Amino acid sequence: MKLGVIGLGFMGRTHLQALRNIPQAEVVVVASDDPVALSGDLTGAAGNLGTSGERFDFSGMRRYSDWAEAVRDPEIEAVDLCLPTHLHAPAALAALEAGKHVLVEKPMALDGEQADRMIEAARRAGRVLMTAHVLRFFPPYLPLADLARSGRLGALRMAVFRRRCAAPTWGAWLSDPAKSGGGVFDLLIHDVDFCLHLFGAPQAVSAAGYEDLGRGIDLIAAECHYNDGTVVLTGGWHHPAAYPFSMEYTVSFDGGTVDYSSEGRPPKLYTASGEAQELPLATQDGYQAEIEYFLECAAQGRQPERCPPEESAAGVKLMRLLAEARKRPGERIEFRL
Repeated sequence: MKLGVIGLGFMGRTHLQALRNIPQAEVVVVASDDPVALSGDLTGAAGNLGTSGERFDFSGMRRYSDWAEAVRDPEIEAVDLCLPTHLHAPAALAALEAGKHVLVEKPMALDGEQADRMIEAARRAGRVLMTAHVLRFFPPYLPLADLARSGRLGALRMAVFRRRCAAPTWGAWLSDPAKSGGGVFDLLIHDVDFCLHLFGAPQAVSAAGYEDLGRGIDLIAAECHYNDGTVVLTGGWHHPAAYPFSMEYTVSFDGGTVDYSSEGRPPKLYTASGEAQELPLATQDGYQAEIEYFLECAAQGRQPERCPPEESAAGVKLMRLLAEARKRPGERIEFRL
Protein backbone atom coordinates (compact mmCIF):
# COMPACT_ATOMS: atom_id res chain seq x y z
CA MET A 1 0.00 0.00 0.00
CA LYS A 2 1.33 3.42 -0.97
CA LEU A 3 1.21 5.94 1.82
CA GLY A 4 2.41 9.31 2.97
CA VAL A 5 4.02 10.10 6.30
CA ILE A 6 2.78 13.55 7.28
CA GLY A 7 4.93 15.20 9.95
CA LEU A 8 8.61 14.40 10.48
CA GLY A 9 9.19 15.06 14.15
CA PHE A 10 9.85 12.44 16.82
CA MET A 11 6.79 10.33 15.98
CA GLY A 12 7.25 10.71 12.24
CA ARG A 13 10.80 9.41 12.61
CA THR A 14 9.61 6.56 14.84
CA HIS A 15 6.98 5.53 12.30
CA LEU A 16 9.45 5.70 9.42
CA GLN A 17 11.80 3.39 11.32
CA ALA A 18 8.96 0.91 11.74
CA LEU A 19 7.69 1.25 8.16
CA ARG A 20 10.97 0.14 6.59
CA ASN A 21 10.38 -3.26 8.23
CA ILE A 22 6.91 -3.64 6.71
CA PRO A 23 7.12 -5.06 3.16
CA GLN A 24 3.50 -4.24 2.28
CA ALA A 25 4.09 -0.52 2.96
CA GLU A 26 5.60 1.80 0.37
CA VAL A 27 6.23 5.35 1.56
CA VAL A 28 5.98 7.57 -1.50
CA VAL A 29 5.17 10.92 0.15
CA VAL A 30 6.64 12.76 3.13
CA ALA A 31 5.61 16.16 4.45
CA SER A 32 7.03 18.68 6.91
CA ASP A 33 7.22 22.43 7.25
CA ASP A 34 10.84 21.98 8.44
CA PRO A 35 13.19 22.06 5.41
CA VAL A 36 15.92 20.25 7.36
CA ALA A 37 13.60 17.35 8.15
CA LEU A 38 12.27 17.36 4.60
CA SER A 39 15.85 16.90 3.36
CA GLY A 40 15.93 13.59 5.25
CA ASP A 41 17.92 14.84 8.23
CA LEU A 42 15.97 13.63 11.26
CA THR A 43 18.97 13.54 13.57
CA GLY A 44 17.35 16.28 15.65
CA ALA A 45 13.99 14.49 15.99
CA ALA A 46 14.39 13.76 19.70
CA GLY A 47 11.87 12.13 22.02
CA ASN A 48 11.42 10.32 25.31
CA LEU A 49 12.06 6.74 24.15
CA GLY A 50 15.84 6.97 24.25
CA THR A 51 16.17 6.20 20.53
CA SER A 52 18.47 8.32 18.39
CA GLY A 53 17.67 10.33 15.31
CA GLU A 54 19.04 9.45 11.91
CA ARG A 55 19.15 10.44 8.26
CA PHE A 56 16.66 9.06 5.74
CA ASP A 57 16.81 8.93 1.97
CA PHE A 58 13.75 10.80 0.67
CA SER A 59 15.16 11.23 -2.84
CA GLY A 60 12.64 8.85 -4.42
CA MET A 61 9.67 10.37 -2.63
CA ARG A 62 7.50 13.39 -3.28
CA ARG A 63 8.15 15.97 -0.60
CA TYR A 64 5.63 18.56 0.55
CA SER A 65 6.05 21.51 2.87
CA ASP A 66 2.25 21.83 3.19
CA TRP A 67 0.37 18.94 4.83
CA ALA A 68 -2.85 20.03 3.11
CA GLU A 69 -1.31 19.33 -0.30
CA ALA A 70 0.36 16.12 0.85
CA VAL A 71 -2.81 14.41 2.11
CA ARG A 72 -4.44 14.98 -1.29
CA ASP A 73 -1.59 13.48 -3.32
CA PRO A 74 -3.36 11.33 -5.95
CA GLU A 75 -0.94 8.39 -5.71
CA ILE A 76 -1.23 7.60 -2.03
CA GLU A 77 -3.91 5.31 -0.62
CA ALA A 78 -3.33 6.06 3.06
CA VAL A 79 -1.77 8.69 5.29
CA ASP A 80 0.14 8.31 8.55
CA LEU A 81 -0.49 11.56 10.43
CA CYS A 82 2.31 12.46 12.86
CA LEU A 83 1.50 16.16 13.12
CA PRO A 84 1.01 18.26 16.27
CA THR A 85 -2.29 17.39 17.93
CA HIS A 86 -4.18 20.53 16.92
CA LEU A 87 -3.70 19.52 13.28
CA HIS A 88 -4.97 15.96 13.68
CA ALA A 89 -8.62 16.73 13.01
CA PRO A 90 -8.18 19.11 10.04
CA ALA A 91 -5.58 16.85 8.39
CA ALA A 92 -7.64 13.69 8.95
CA LEU A 93 -10.79 15.35 7.61
CA ALA A 94 -8.96 16.56 4.49
CA ALA A 95 -7.42 13.13 3.90
CA LEU A 96 -10.73 11.31 4.33
CA GLU A 97 -12.42 13.76 1.97
CA ALA A 98 -9.70 12.92 -0.55
CA GLY A 99 -10.48 9.21 -0.17
CA LYS A 100 -7.47 8.15 1.92
CA HIS A 101 -7.34 5.73 4.82
CA VAL A 102 -6.04 7.49 7.93
CA LEU A 103 -3.74 6.42 10.76
CA VAL A 104 -3.48 9.32 13.19
CA GLU A 105 -1.08 9.55 16.11
CA LYS A 106 -2.46 9.91 19.60
CA PRO A 107 -4.24 11.87 20.96
CA MET A 108 -6.89 11.42 18.28
CA ALA A 109 -7.91 15.09 18.52
CA LEU A 110 -7.95 17.98 20.96
CA ASP A 111 -11.56 17.40 22.00
CA GLY A 112 -14.43 15.00 21.63
CA GLU A 113 -16.33 17.09 19.10
CA GLN A 114 -13.39 16.99 16.69
CA ALA A 115 -12.97 13.24 17.22
CA ASP A 116 -16.65 12.62 16.49
CA ARG A 117 -16.38 14.64 13.27
CA MET A 118 -13.45 12.47 12.17
CA ILE A 119 -15.46 9.29 12.80
CA GLU A 120 -18.42 10.60 10.82
CA ALA A 121 -16.12 11.66 7.95
CA ALA A 122 -14.59 8.16 7.82
CA ARG A 123 -18.06 6.60 7.75
CA ARG A 124 -19.15 8.85 4.88
CA ALA A 125 -15.93 8.18 2.94
CA GLY A 126 -16.01 4.43 3.55
CA ARG A 127 -12.40 4.53 4.70
CA VAL A 128 -10.50 3.15 7.70
CA LEU A 129 -9.71 5.58 10.51
CA MET A 130 -7.49 4.41 13.36
CA THR A 131 -5.62 6.16 16.15
CA ALA A 132 -2.09 4.92 16.81
CA HIS A 133 -2.58 3.89 20.44
CA VAL A 134 0.61 1.88 20.68
CA LEU A 135 -0.03 0.40 24.16
CA ARG A 136 -2.62 -1.87 22.58
CA PHE A 137 0.26 -3.42 20.60
CA PHE A 138 3.14 -2.86 23.03
CA PRO A 139 4.72 -6.13 24.28
CA PRO A 140 4.70 -5.43 28.07
CA TYR A 141 1.01 -4.48 27.98
CA LEU A 142 -0.24 -7.41 25.89
CA PRO A 143 -0.07 -10.04 28.68
CA LEU A 144 -2.17 -7.83 30.94
CA ALA A 145 -4.75 -7.36 28.18
CA ASP A 146 -4.88 -11.11 27.52
CA LEU A 147 -5.41 -11.92 31.21
CA ALA A 148 -8.06 -9.21 31.67
CA ARG A 149 -10.02 -10.35 28.61
CA SER A 150 -9.80 -14.04 29.51
CA GLY A 151 -11.58 -13.51 32.82
CA ARG A 152 -9.45 -16.19 34.46
CA LEU A 153 -8.41 -13.84 37.27
CA GLY A 154 -11.94 -12.76 38.09
CA ALA A 155 -13.16 -9.25 38.79
CA LEU A 156 -10.98 -6.14 38.79
CA ARG A 157 -10.48 -4.67 42.24
CA MET A 158 -7.75 -2.03 41.85
CA ALA A 159 -5.46 -0.82 39.09
CA VAL A 160 -2.73 1.80 39.01
CA PHE A 161 -1.26 3.10 35.74
CA ARG A 162 1.63 5.53 36.06
CA ARG A 163 3.51 7.43 33.33
CA ARG A 164 5.96 10.26 33.91
CA CYS A 165 8.78 12.12 32.24
CA ALA A 166 10.57 15.43 32.11
CA ALA A 167 8.84 18.23 30.32
CA PRO A 168 9.92 17.82 26.69
CA THR A 169 12.69 20.03 25.39
CA TRP A 170 11.76 19.25 21.77
CA GLY A 171 8.68 20.47 19.91
CA ALA A 172 7.76 23.87 21.35
CA TRP A 173 4.12 23.16 20.44
CA LEU A 174 3.92 20.56 23.24
CA SER A 175 4.03 23.23 25.95
CA ASP A 176 1.19 25.15 24.27
CA PRO A 177 -2.11 23.64 25.50
CA ALA A 178 -3.93 25.12 22.51
CA LYS A 179 -1.82 22.85 20.30
CA SER A 180 -1.10 19.81 22.50
CA GLY A 181 -3.82 19.86 25.14
CA GLY A 182 -1.09 20.11 27.79
CA GLY A 183 1.33 17.62 29.28
CA VAL A 184 -1.12 15.40 31.15
CA PHE A 185 -3.45 15.24 28.14
CA ASP A 186 -0.65 14.33 25.73
CA LEU A 187 1.10 11.83 28.01
CA LEU A 188 -1.59 10.03 29.99
CA ILE A 189 -3.90 9.58 27.00
CA HIS A 190 -1.93 6.32 26.60
CA ASP A 191 -3.12 5.01 29.95
CA VAL A 192 -6.63 6.40 29.66
CA ASP A 193 -7.02 4.57 26.36
CA PHE A 194 -5.67 1.34 27.84
CA CYS A 195 -8.03 1.66 30.78
CA LEU A 196 -10.98 1.95 28.37
CA HIS A 197 -9.59 -0.94 26.31
CA LEU A 198 -9.53 -3.28 29.31
CA PHE A 199 -12.39 -2.13 31.52
CA GLY A 200 -14.70 0.05 29.42
CA ALA A 201 -16.03 3.43 30.45
CA PRO A 202 -16.10 4.30 34.17
CA GLN A 203 -19.24 5.46 35.91
CA ALA A 204 -17.52 8.52 37.39
CA VAL A 205 -14.12 10.18 37.88
CA SER A 206 -12.31 12.35 40.39
CA ALA A 207 -8.88 13.97 40.30
CA ALA A 208 -6.35 16.31 41.87
CA GLY A 209 -3.03 17.70 40.72
CA TYR A 210 -1.06 20.73 39.70
CA GLU A 211 -0.27 22.54 36.45
CA ASP A 212 2.43 25.12 35.73
CA LEU A 213 3.39 24.60 32.10
CA GLY A 214 5.72 27.59 32.15
CA ARG A 215 7.91 25.71 34.64
CA GLY A 216 7.45 22.35 32.92
CA ILE A 217 5.12 20.88 35.56
CA ASP A 218 1.82 19.18 34.75
CA LEU A 219 0.72 16.46 37.18
CA ILE A 220 -2.41 14.52 37.95
CA ALA A 221 -3.66 11.78 40.25
CA ALA A 222 -7.01 10.66 38.88
CA GLU A 223 -9.46 7.92 39.78
CA CYS A 224 -11.87 6.19 37.45
CA HIS A 225 -14.69 4.64 39.47
CA TYR A 226 -16.28 1.35 38.37
CA ASN A 227 -18.92 -0.78 40.04
CA ASP A 228 -16.39 -3.48 40.96
CA GLY A 229 -13.17 -1.52 41.34
CA THR A 230 -11.09 1.61 40.87
CA VAL A 231 -8.45 2.57 38.31
CA VAL A 232 -5.86 5.18 39.32
CA LEU A 233 -4.12 7.12 36.54
CA THR A 234 -1.19 9.20 37.69
CA GLY A 235 1.89 10.99 36.42
CA GLY A 236 2.76 13.79 34.03
CA TRP A 237 5.63 16.20 33.47
CA HIS A 238 8.20 16.64 36.24
CA HIS A 239 10.37 19.67 35.36
CA PRO A 240 12.50 19.92 32.20
CA ALA A 241 15.37 17.78 30.95
CA ALA A 242 16.67 15.65 33.81
CA TYR A 243 13.68 13.61 35.02
CA PRO A 244 13.67 10.11 33.43
CA PHE A 245 10.80 8.64 31.45
CA SER A 246 9.05 5.64 33.00
CA MET A 247 5.76 3.76 32.72
CA GLU A 248 4.27 1.09 34.92
CA TYR A 249 1.14 -0.68 36.04
CA THR A 250 -0.12 -2.77 38.94
CA VAL A 251 -3.51 -4.39 38.36
CA SER A 252 -5.21 -6.50 41.04
CA PHE A 253 -8.00 -8.96 40.32
CA ASP A 254 -9.70 -11.42 42.65
CA GLY A 255 -7.34 -14.14 41.44
CA GLY A 256 -4.04 -12.31 41.34
CA THR A 257 -2.03 -9.18 40.59
CA VAL A 258 -0.16 -8.29 37.40
CA ASP A 259 2.77 -5.91 37.79
CA TYR A 260 5.18 -4.18 35.37
CA SER A 261 7.62 -1.28 35.35
CA SER A 262 9.82 -0.05 32.52
CA GLU A 263 12.49 0.46 35.17
CA GLY A 264 13.51 -3.18 35.42
CA ARG A 265 10.37 -5.14 36.33
CA PRO A 266 9.08 -7.27 33.43
CA PRO A 267 5.39 -8.22 33.49
CA LYS A 268 4.75 -10.76 36.24
CA LEU A 269 1.64 -12.44 37.60
CA TYR A 270 1.37 -12.95 41.36
CA THR A 271 -1.43 -15.43 41.94
CA ALA A 272 -3.74 -15.75 44.91
CA SER A 273 -2.13 -19.15 45.62
CA GLY A 274 1.26 -17.50 46.17
CA GLU A 275 2.96 -18.23 42.85
CA ALA A 276 4.98 -15.68 40.89
CA GLN A 277 5.05 -16.16 37.14
CA GLU A 278 6.94 -14.02 34.62
CA LEU A 279 4.70 -13.49 31.61
CA PRO A 280 5.88 -14.11 28.02
CA LEU A 281 6.56 -11.08 25.84
CA ALA A 282 5.93 -10.62 22.13
CA THR A 283 9.10 -9.87 20.20
CA GLN A 284 7.62 -7.52 17.59
CA ASP A 285 8.05 -3.78 18.02
CA GLY A 286 4.78 -2.15 19.07
CA TYR A 287 4.96 0.62 16.49
CA GLN A 288 5.53 -1.85 13.70
CA ALA A 289 2.66 -4.01 14.97
CA GLU A 290 0.17 -1.15 15.11
CA ILE A 291 1.06 0.11 11.61
CA GLU A 292 0.89 -3.42 10.16
CA TYR A 293 -2.52 -3.91 11.72
CA PHE A 294 -3.78 -0.59 10.29
CA LEU A 295 -2.51 -1.49 6.82
CA GLU A 296 -4.19 -4.91 6.98
CA CYS A 297 -7.49 -3.28 7.92
CA ALA A 298 -7.15 -0.70 5.15
CA ALA A 299 -6.25 -3.32 2.53
CA GLN A 300 -9.23 -5.47 3.52
CA GLY A 301 -11.64 -2.58 4.02
CA ARG A 302 -12.52 -3.65 7.57
CA GLN A 303 -12.81 -1.57 10.69
CA PRO A 304 -9.97 -1.77 13.25
CA GLU A 305 -11.59 -3.83 16.01
CA ARG A 306 -8.37 -3.88 18.07
CA CYS A 307 -8.34 -0.09 18.16
CA PRO A 308 -11.73 1.31 17.09
CA PRO A 309 -11.98 5.07 16.60
CA GLU A 310 -15.03 5.24 18.86
CA GLU A 311 -12.87 4.12 21.80
CA SER A 312 -10.16 6.64 20.83
CA ALA A 313 -12.80 9.38 20.84
CA ALA A 314 -14.00 8.18 24.25
CA GLY A 315 -10.41 8.46 25.49
CA VAL A 316 -10.23 12.09 24.41
CA LYS A 317 -13.53 12.82 26.18
CA LEU A 318 -12.42 11.02 29.34
CA MET A 319 -9.07 12.81 29.33
CA ARG A 320 -10.84 16.15 29.03
CA LEU A 321 -13.12 15.25 31.93
CA LEU A 322 -10.14 14.29 34.10
CA ALA A 323 -8.57 17.69 33.37
CA GLU A 324 -11.83 19.33 34.47
CA ALA A 325 -11.98 17.14 37.58
CA ARG A 326 -8.45 18.26 38.52
CA LYS A 327 -9.83 21.78 38.87
CA ARG A 328 -12.46 20.46 41.31
CA PRO A 329 -10.42 18.24 43.65
CA GLY A 330 -12.43 15.86 45.77
CA GLU A 331 -15.52 16.10 43.59
CA ARG A 332 -16.84 12.96 41.94
CA ILE A 333 -18.05 13.69 38.39
CA GLU A 334 -20.24 11.39 36.32
CA PHE A 335 -18.76 10.30 32.98
CA ARG A 336 -21.20 10.37 30.09
CA LEU A 337 -20.22 9.53 26.54
